[in-house]
Amino acid sequence: MVLMELSKILITETSDHQIIVLKEKDGQRSFPIVIGINEAWAIDRAVKGITTPRPLTHDLIHNVIEGLNAGVVKVVINDLKNNTFYAKIVLQGNSALVEIDSRPSDAIALAMQKNTPIFVEKKVLEEVCGSESNL
Repeated sequence: MVLMELSKILITETSDHQIIVLKEKDGQRSFPIVIGINEAWAIDRAVKGITTPRPLTHDLIHNVIEGLNAGVVKVVINDLKNNTFYAKIVLQGNSALVEIDSRPSDAIALAMQKNTPIFVEKKVLEEVCGSESNL
């Protein structure tokens, strides 16, 4: 797995499709992911530390996880099929790790709330960016 960081959030209010860009933490490769407007706003709010008077969807999910005495350990973009990225949220419960299937946008929105690491499987990164040796 390769550690990534959120590089850009591109929000266009007149479009339903927004873009986030993930970049290798210790490298040059980056790639875009198309997401919905609500997920883009959630990620943007988390990055800027903006809170709302009442919990929104991603806040609620995070509160449920914490209420169950668990935490988000990491998120992993683990597959790419038919131009659609897949992700998993890795939670630490009492003593076990639990992996939850997720859209990347939702996983990243949760990760950004608590500065949780974002990883991408090497095979996915190489599929969208090529290998490091090709740079």
